[in-house]
Amino acid sequence: MAVTTVTITDENFEEEVLKSPLPVLVDFWAEWCGPCRMAAPVVDELSQMYAGKVKIGKLNVDENNGQAVVHGVMSIPTVILFKDGKEVERKIGFGGKAGYEELIKKVA
Repeated sequence: MAVTTVTITDENFEEEVLKSPLPVLVDFWAEWCGPCRMAAPVVDELSQMYAGKVKIGKLNVDENNGQAVVHGVMSIPTVILFKDGKEVERKIGFGGKAGYEELIKKVA
């Protein structure tokens, strides 16, 4: 099973997220964050379920904190849903698969 989750960085954020023709769900995470590690397989699963409909990416806030600051991410995990380069909604904390799917269904 190929992982279709995109690695998002401060450098490629504009191209991968803001200019994406598809809605984009960005998972802001870090290695040391326990709930982020719980969310990771769910995020990967959703990226396969919604391939071609919604782009799903992960942004490591320790390595790329510029975009985390720009988007006011104060705690992780935070997922932000973007459409047409604008934030549609966000969920702070690990909301489980159902919580993430609820976000995705607003645009998918």
